[in-house]
Amino acid sequence: MSPIVVVLNGPNLNLLGKREPEIYGRETLADVEADCRRVARELGLQIEFHQSNREYEIIDFIHSARERAAGIVINPAAFTHTSVAILDALNTFAGPIIEVHISNVHKREAFRHHSYVSGVASGVIVGCGTQGYAFALQRLVKLIGAKKG
Repeated sequence: MSPIVVVLNGPNLNLLGKREPEIYGRETLADVEADCRRVARELGLQIEFHQSNREYEIIDFIHSARERAAGIVINPAAFTHTSVAILDALNTFAGPIIEVHISNVHKREAFRHHSYVSGVASGVIVGCGTQGYAFALQRLVKLIGAKKG
């Protein structure tokens, strides 16, 4: 059976493609999910793809991943800068975690420069647009040692 990777998306990413396209691009979250599923198939991974505007739901997704997922890709969005609770949940996950941000947060407002998630992440991908999700899956497959097919 192929390893499972959970892809988590935080608040406002449901508006991807509509909200500030000059920063986040015109691709929708459905486009991102389709691309992730394609890349995952190529890499021999299964993915579960989730988005929530609710912190507790993201925490519940992380808790659920603990017993069955090999890795997590997370774009915590605004929770990046505020959520110790998401950090605590991620600290309970034994596998690799890759943090993704569509925009280059370091070129934006100063409050976006701090991430609670980065300290627990195996890697951080910023400023690569939605392609960062594919990069994250490619990195995870190396970290978990998954084999194609």
